[in-house]
Amino acid sequence: MNAPPEHRHEPGPADRPARLTVGVVGAGRVGPALAASLQLAGHRPVAVSGVSDASVRRAAALLPDVPLVPPAEVLQRADLVLLTVPDDALPGLVEGLAGTGAIRPGQLLVHTSGRYGTGVLDPARRAGALPLALHPAMTFTGTAVDVQRLAGCSFGVTAPEELRLAAEALVIEMGGEPEWIEEAARPLYHAALALGANHLVTLVAQSMELLGRAGVAAPDRMLGPLLGAALDNALRSGDAALTGPVARGDAGTVAAHVAELRRHAPGTVAGYLAMARTTADRALAHGLLKPELAQDLLGVLAEGDDR
Repeated sequence: MNAPPEHRHEPGPADRPARLTVGVVGAGRVGPALAASLQLAGHRPVAVSGVSDASVRRAAALLPDVPLVPPAEVLQRADLVLLTVPDDALPGLVEGLAGTGAIRPGQLLVHTSGRYGTGVLDPARRAGALPLALHPAMTFTGTAVDVQRLAGCSFGVTAPEELRLAAEALVIEMGGEPEWIEEAARPLYHAALALGANHLVTLVAQSMELLGRAGVAAPDRMLGPLLGAALDNALRSGDAALTGPVARGDAGTVAAHVAELRRHAPGTVAGYLAMARTTADRALAHGLLKPELAQDLLGVLAEGDDR
């Protein structure tokens, strides 16, 4: 964990990396945005690799005039290489680059996977690379707005101790806030972020779809203030912010919800039941749901599962 603010060493000029040439392997939504933010800090993007038409367009929009070249050539040109490929592709990419001799000793090799720490970069480390894991806790669009959103964004940072200050300095130069994550904690850290952010998108999309079926003309406008307040309350108060029929123990209302969802959107029933059960458990544990009301509520949820 990070040291308390009063004891934390903030990287100063002596800790910051020298101006670096920057390369990107994998021009998805993340890599070009990070390279563009490093460019604003004075570093120089020199090469990017990408295969799909969308990757080529993103690179052209965020990194104009930066040549599109094969991955091995990116490593030849750059002092700092961003490996921004999907998690499952990262181990094979690293092994392939190390096996072909593309990695240069002293080269900074940065991946942006939330799942992995620096262990996945061990083949590159053995070839002399300096391994860093810098994961931005942000959702990306693949447009210039991503560079702006990096301001104040937390990054999950994992690095060898001797490279910790350099890793944190790079994050600060991109406008982010470094948060130290131990190697062994990376999968749990990433699961926590996915549980909150990825599932939130699914829930909001389902909610908007159901409101549209109910005749609401502007579901986004209706949900915006409600969800904004709910998120703010949850971040401030945690489980104490729970409201609604499950937290109150309104079994009849929940039964009506399940019946309507079965009728109009059966694909949402399993998710509703799972979240309602989890909400009930947490509300019980925090004294919000009265035990005498919980029995009927849990009975409704069990019946919904049986059906």
